[in-house]
This record gives sequence, structure tokens and C-alpha cells, in this order.
Amino acid sequence: MGAVAPVFVGGALGWATMKGLTHVSFCWSWALPILFCLLFALVMQIDANFINDYFDFKKGADSAERIGPKRTCSQGWITPKAMKTGIFITTTIGVLCGLPLVLWGGWWMVLVGVICVLGAFVYTTKLSYIGLGDILVILFFGIVPVFFTWYVSAKQFFAIAGEKPFAFVLFAILAIVSGFSVGFVVDNLLVINNYRDRELDKKNNKNTLVVRIGEKATEWLYLINGFMAVAGALSVGKWLRRAIINTSEVSADLNHTGFPLYLVIPLIYLPFLFSTHRKMVKIKRGKQLNAILGETSVNILIFSVLFLTSIIVTTLGVWYNG
Repeated sequence: MGAVAPVFVGGALGWATMKGLTHVSFCWSWALPILFCLLFALVMQIDANFINDYFDFKKGADSAERIGPKRTCSQGWITPKAMKTGIFITTTIGVLCGLPLVLWGGWWMVLVGVICVLGAFVYTTKLSYIGLGDILVILFFGIVPVFFTWYVSAKQFFAIAGEKPFAFVLFAILAIVSGFSVGFVVDNLLVINNYRDRELDKKNNKNTLVVRIGEKATEWLYLINGFMAVAGALSVGKWLRRAIINTSEVSADLNHTGFPLYLVIPLIYLPFLFSTHRKMVKIKRGKQLNAILGETSVNILIFSVLFLTSIIVTTLGVWYNG
């Protein structure tokens, strides 16, 4: 879900922009770039897993003591040479999936793709070993995919609406805030993964953020990430309503656009966050934390659906009450 969630949210924000600027509810020129973003994200997620499998094996971070899901190289299911070939193939497929995005975003999207590929390698080979992996997760599973999914799906509609620079900046800020929000909730996957492996990582000199800050602080970090995600979603709902009214022909009054559901919908995520956190703290260590990893992934799906629903409801609420 880490790859899919940001594309969903970025696409929903692109739809809100399209609807706000042009009154259009659906068109293929909005949907197609989102499809290519989704394909690129999914392939790059596989690529990142392959890279992680290969380099952790080479560095000795994977061993018989590992309690997480089994890795192919460390288990001898595939040779390191074959894994390198797999990395080359998935990287190539990812590039091919992302290349059509230049049709909507321009040639500088190639640079974005290159940075994404390099990020996958830098994370595993360097940053995950010095406690900076969480920053890359927030960046490449939050800000970058949300912002650029929004950008390629909505850019064309600013031209149709007559080049409104103020509107572009306003929606761009909303996309960045949305990216942070999704990034925080996706980062909990890394948090619980490193929380489970903290003792083995410390033994192997893999100084993840969890190893650096300790068990108790990590348990609080899991909650803080969830709170930050919800806070971001709430702020986006509030300012999205203002953005649509101020940059389109909608004549709605900001004070009379129906009940603000954007203040309610994202909050539905919190009971799921608390429930999973309580189980995490109770289990503390061992293979049982793999179930918490799966539950966290489900929570990411729940949050992303709630977030995009909030965006859609907010957008339609402005129009139907305008």
C-alpha cells in the first residue's frame, strides 16, 4: 500500500483541481497520467524490495536470526547475480512506465524519475544504516508521488482555465501538505519494521532511527506519525474548500458550504491507529510483530481512502452549495 496510497491521494487532488477550474467531472487526459504514475510506483516498489534484498545480504544485515519475512538471497532461493539481473529488469520496466509522463509534465519528469531510482539505491546502501531512512520514506512515498501525480494530472487544466498562477501555487501547496500527510502514515511501515528488527540491527551496526532513539520513543513516534497524517488531511480539507471558491467561478460563501465533513472523515483513521499501536506496545518483540506490519499496511489503505474521500466530498460540497 505504500506505493498506491500517494497516487490515490494525488489523483484525487488532481480531480479536485480539474473540477474546480473547468467544471469537468471526468476525462481521460486526467486519468491516463495517474495510471502511468501508479504503474511506475508499483514497479519501483518491487525494485526497491529487490535492491533491499540484495544489498542487505551483501552487507550481512540478513541472517538466520532474522524474524521478519524471509529474504530470497539470504535463504538461497536466488543467487545474488540473478537478483542483480532482476534489479536491472525492474528498473528498466519502471523507467518505461514513467517515460510517458513527459507528455503531461514535460521533459523534466525524466529528472524526477532518475532521482526516484537513485533514491531507491541510496536508501538501502547508505541512509537506512545511519538513521535517515524515514526521511526518504516521507519524501519518496509521500511528497514526491503525491505532488507529481497531482502535477501531471492537473497541469493541463490551469492552461484551459487561463493560466492562473495564484491558483497553481495554492493547489501546489495543498499537494505538498498532502504529500507530507501520506508520507507520515506510510513511514509507520518502516517504523514497525525497524522496531521488530531493532536488536538484530543494533548487532549488525545498522543504526536505524529506532536503534538511535530507543524502544519507548519509537512507540511514541508511531502515534505521532499518525497524528501528523490526520492533521495534514484536516488542513488540506479546510484550505481546499477555500482554494476552489477563490480560484473558480463558484459563487459559494465560505461560511455556507454545508457541514464541514473534512473535519470528520480523516478522524475515522484514529481508532485504527490506536488499536494497532496498543497491540504493538503489548507484543514488544518477536515474530508476532509481523502481524502488526500487515495491520499497519491495512491502516495505510484506510487512511488513503478516507483522505481521498475527504477531498472528493469537500470539492462536491462546495459546488452543490455554491
